[in-house]
Amino acid sequence: MTEPGTPTFDQLKIFLTVVETGSFAAAGRRLNRATSVISYGIANLEAQLGLSLFERQGTRKPRLTMAGQAVLAEARSISQGIDDLRAKVKGLSEGLEAQVDLAIDVMLPSQWLGEALGAFYAEFPTVALNLHVEALGAVTALVLDGTAVIGISGPLAADMPGIENVIVGSVPLIPVASPGHPLARAEALLPGMGRDHVQLVLTDRSPLSEGREFGVVSPHTWRLADLGAKMALLREGIGWGNMPVPMIEGDLQAGRLVKLDMPDETGVNYRMSGIYRSDTPPGPAASWLLERFVTVGRRSSAE
Repeated sequence: MTEPGTPTFDQLKIFLTVVETGSFAAAGRRLNRATSVISYGIANLEAQLGLSLFERQGTRKPRLTMAGQAVLAEARSISQGIDDLRAKVKGLSEGLEAQVDLAIDVMLPSQWLGEALGAFYAEFPTVALNLHVEALGAVTALVLDGTAVIGISGPLAADMPGIENVIVGSVPLIPVASPGHPLARAEALLPGMGRDHVQLVLTDRSPLSEGREFGVVSPHTWRLADLGAKMALLREGIGWGNMPVPMIEGDLQAGRLVKLDMPDETGVNYRMSGIYRSDTPPGPAASWLLERFVTVGRRSSAE
């Protein structure tokens, strides 16, 4: 059996244009070529593949054969790949990054993330994205060591040497527990009652936040590096802790968690900032994404 040859991209382009326009003559007009050139190109493509792509007999317009229909999907895929390649090369030649590495704080509301990244994908479809989700100082650490070119960090990065930051918005954190927890069942919470129970505390492995406490009032703590794990333990009635309101709104409405009206622990606003290294400013795509986070975060915070 004879192996099929390798068609040229020009032959595939002619083939796709004939399919899209419905005739050899219309394809010639779109490509600014004579109809005979279009026919010759299709004949050469069929000879390369060893297949008849169009039914030419008994019909005024070329109609795809079964083989032609099968080839059509592959030809479109190849054409799309070439278009993507050309767009990426064009972006690189104009200074556009091939890839953006982004680090975000685990406290960042998923709605902010989804809206910003959705807009980024629509604006820069050829730019790859690497997303790192960390807690506290680990976001700033990734930016400082060059792993991420930009970050959306909590308040720890505000006065960090070598880091530029712009306010994105703030996320309210409130103390919560499961309905069966002793603090939730108490008729009234007195100052200091939180110290008598296990407090679930978010932590990280970054030396930047080593030895620093964030909203810790109880000497009895369980420390977790994962916010999802903290949520699961809270639902199970194991301890109490501060959680971002956007993440727990559904649990509060469903009664899986309740807000604790603690007179000495009323919650805080967790400030989010967009950050990057002073000596390594972000490129056009990363700068656009950072600005998008600012727009989304400030609007959401105001609402």
